[in-house]
Amino acid sequence: MSISATAHRLEAAVCSIVRGQPEVVRRVLACMISGGHVLLEDVPGTGKTTLAKAISKAIGGAVFKRVQFTPDLLPSDILGISVFDPRSQEFRFHAGPVFTDILLADEINRASPRTQSALLEAMGERQATIDGKRYDLDSIFFVIATQNPVEFRGTYPLPEAQMDRFAMQCSLGYVSAAEEAAILSDQAGTHPVDLLEPVVSREEILELMAAARRVRFSEELRHYVVALVGATRGHPAIQLAASPRASLALMKVSQALAVFQGDDFVSPELIQSVAADVIAHRMVLAPEAKYSGAGARQMIADIIEQTPVPV
Repeated sequence: MSISATAHRLEAAVCSIVRGQPEVVRRVLACMISGGHVLLEDVPGTGKTTLAKAISKAIGGAVFKRVQFTPDLLPSDILGISVFDPRSQEFRFHAGPVFTDILLADEINRASPRTQSALLEAMGERQATIDGKRYDLDSIFFVIATQNPVEFRGTYPLPEAQMDRFAMQCSLGYVSAAEEAAILSDQAGTHPVDLLEPVVSREEILELMAAARRVRFSEELRHYVVALVGATRGHPAIQLAASPRASLALMKVSQALAVFQGDDFVSPELIQSVAADVIAHRMVLAPEAKYSGAGARQMIADIIEQTPVPV
């Protein structure tokens, strides 16, 4: 079976649970296959947690762990801790939930900055240093973080360094009335995610990740990506621009999306379709831009409009 057929099988399984959101589902799955992490920012009840659960259930053999972030959560609650064993007279390391394939960091902005920073090394380098010892994380290791953008009481804004670790930021939004009625029907008895059977193996996910890295990305497109990201630097309305990590993420996510389309190359249109999701959340706008009502995503749209497309 072809690689794109495997990708479509996974996509169809998740879309059968998360109704009315095919574009967001594909982008989140592409983010996973690219080796990145995703931040789902939306109002409560739109299906953020359900999406994470559906992805984990659809992958056979994948280890899924969830951390409910709270103000009293400690870094050791995420990374793990060494506990002294009096019988052996030595410390034994008890691994935390970060040692997994898929980690749901639920309401990540409710934890203190100290606890949030515990994920920086894990997300950026796929390793964790605990008590001076380095532990490598799983080869999949995909973080799906959620946060509520309208509730500020008891929350801590994510630091810019952590925002930069997320390859993408997506929003699910509200579905149509017909899709919402279908959701009510689906959950009349039991939740459909509980009945979801695995449709791909963990090994097939690793194959998808390898296939994404083989997708051809021309030299012209590399310069195009650098031009798009570089246009955020020196922009009068942008206080903090996107880093080279944004260029890398844009390239890798575009390659993963090409796998879903069954293409062995990346087109400029693919890059443009995902540019706002990859770049906008990394930017900090100047105060005057915020007050004028300008948005980061609109700025990215303007940059795409003004940047010459390679032929």
